[in-house]
Amino acid sequence: MTQGAGRTQADRGDRAGLTGETVRRFLHVADAIRHDQEAALGALGLTPAAARALCELDPDRPSPARDLAVRLACDRSNVTALVDRLEQAGLVTRRVDPIDRRQKTLLVTDEGRRVRERVREALSGSRLLVGLTVEELSTLRELVEKVSDGDCPQRCAVD
Repeated sequence: MTQGAGRTQADRGDRAGLTGETVRRFLHVADAIRHDQEAALGALGLTPAAARALCELDPDRPSPARDLAVRLACDRSNVTALVDRLEQAGLVTRRVDPIDRRQKTLLVTDEGRRVRERVREALSGSRLLVGLTVEELSTLRELVEKVSDGDCPQRCAVD
């Protein structure tokens, strides 16, 4: 902590000042992580939405696009565009459902499996955290989980 006139409210232990500074730092870290992840996904030729869609698909079980729309909490027309991109990239294929031939199922290709694993790596790694020990990472995770009520929106990174 600094001494004299340069001291901030957070340095003086003012809870509101400390909370504000902490939130600003959280936002900075979140922005930096998002930037790094988007760059890594871009290098794979994916947008964050396409990467999430790929991760939501079970590579061992074909599923209808409507199920993907439910998991992504979006309209089926949005899923169609995402699946089009994934299919053009060779990451998924559409197949006629053997039970209901009116419906198409989505199947993750071998290349899709490989890219899916690379997406998981991109979403779980952060250059900002490499300097932390395992103990520090564990403590940080516990604190972040405590303030986030345990909610973890990026399932792909932890599945």
